[in-house]
Amino acid sequence: MNELWDDLNGKPMHDLNNNQIGVVTKGSLTEGVEMKLNPDRSVEDVKAGKFVVIEGYKNQFFSMITDLSLDATNPDILLYPPQDGDQLLHSVLNGASTYVTVALRPMLMLEAGEEVVDEPRPVKTIPSHFSKVVEAEEEDVSRVFGSEDRDDRFFNMGTPLDMDTPVCLNLNRFVERSNGIFGKTGTGKSFLTRLVLCGMIKKKKAVNLIFDMHNEYGFQAMKEGSSGDSFVKGLKQLFGNQVALFSLDPASSRQRGIQPDHEVHIAYDQIAVEDVVALQDELQLNPTAAESAYLVAAMYKNKWLRQLLSVDGPGIEQFAEELGANKSSLSALHRKLKRIDSFPFMVTKLEGADAVDTMMDYIDRGIHIVLEFGRQTSMLAYLLVANILSRRIHEQYIKKSEKYYASQNPADKPKQLVITIEEAHKFLNPTTAKQTIFGIIAREMRKYYVSLLVVDQRPSGIDEEVLSQLGTKITALLNDEKDIQGVLTGVSNAAGLRSVLASLDSKQQALMFGHAVPMPVVIKTRNYDEDFYRAMGDLTEEEKAEKAEAASAALFGD
Repeated sequence: MNELWDDLNGKPMHDLNNNQIGVVTKGSLTEGVEMKLNPDRSVEDVKAGKFVVIEGYKNQFFSMITDLSLDATNPDILLYPPQDGDQLLHSVLNGASTYVTVALRPMLMLEAGEEVVDEPRPVKTIPSHFSKVVEAEEEDVSRVFGSEDRDDRFFNMGTPLDMDTPVCLNLNRFVERSNGIFGKTGTGKSFLTRLVLCGMIKKKKAVNLIFDMHNEYGFQAMKEGSSGDSFVKGLKQLFGNQVALFSLDPASSRQRGIQPDHEVHIAYDQIAVEDVVALQDELQLNPTAAESAYLVAAMYKNKWLRQLLSVDGPGIEQFAEELGANKSSLSALHRKLKRIDSFPFMVTKLEGADAVDTMMDYIDRGIHIVLEFGRQTSMLAYLLVANILSRRIHEQYIKKSEKYYASQNPADKPKQLVITIEEAHKFLNPTTAKQTIFGIIAREMRKYYVSLLVVDQRPSGIDEEVLSQLGTKITALLNDEKDIQGVLTGVSNAAGLRSVLASLDSKQQALMFGHAVPMPVVIKTRNYDEDFYRAMGDLTEEEKAEKAEAASAALFGD
């Protein structure tokens, strides 16, 4: 009978005996559907976040398990539960009088044989009563999420729960908008970020500028969860001259055995008032102090900061009188900005090339940049440098984009740039998001070929408008209800995803949803190990030696 029904349906169906886990019993379009679990299936094998397929009469509904509950046909049965040794009564009750209800959220619907398209059809109907629910198979995953082997757009991020087939991220769509990677401390945000960065570099989808606060991306970094004697390779080791290392602390880089490609220094005259206003929370500046900065800049132009910091002691009151500024506010501004003097990368005058000009040269050549902070890991240093460099690079990108829009010459088209920032809530909180360059970039939706990859453990601290603009979110475990609510800002049907997000394992699991995946999916992330290195094109020492020997023989003969 099952075979006849499949033939009438006119589409290939999954193997009923091996894959069916239940049937649809009720549901609604807004709340999702419910499935009764087959009696021969253990509820302990069914996990929140699992990827399943509902076989409707005309469509297949690709769905996620969001909740499970134990039910009984008659509540009186639960008053007299069977004893531990009474297996016969257990078997009699199971499936008939007691059963398991599984909540499913259909995320995507496709007709028979239809491949997922760049703009997937939203779910606008529900399957009928008693539609069978089956475990997803490899063909279902590749049909929905694409295949890295068949299409260069896709990059393997991991596998669905309880499966061993790749789930891919559509990198073309990923770089179209700003994106976010979230998770509480210790859940592997840096690991997820490295995976995504490797994908963009390997597939050549964008040029990356990474503000590496903790020196985790450029060269080798400590392996997550290790005791300090296990390291993983950085982007420079994997991709060689495709990645350039810039350093704010070259002495620290050399101490770790790294020779940076460029040493970064910043002149006082390169700091604009906007860069200081962006530090308002970190410096604990009141609005009047920020206004005083504008008064200094109005008189001394780009030399405003140098002039302000050169005044000391009683001279600050006289300086305030000359400007017509509030004495106490200007004094507070002067005192707090004095911290900048302690940064070794700050100089009165640049002796070498401007860091931004050098960065733009690398970016134009398609070379990715990792800016290491070395021992300069204070939040003030990170915020200051990231703001200054990003603001000036963005200004140059605006000029390049407008030139391209005017000429429409492909040679003038800027390379897509992705800027990676950590501790994103410091840049994008509700107070500063409208003032920092990063808030502007997040809202521009790649208008000037610049987008963000924000990495943070406290998404609730990021401005809601910015969160809603993030195209794709890759989220590890979050426990705080505010953070879960924050990361799901702007997401339809967020209730089901909330329970899934809270039930993730603390390591190597993540929920991916948004613009670059057709439907939300929980993945076990791929291992960042020797197999991954080889997939990225890295060679063993023996292979490098053989390659060098072959090149030498080709050039000079045997």
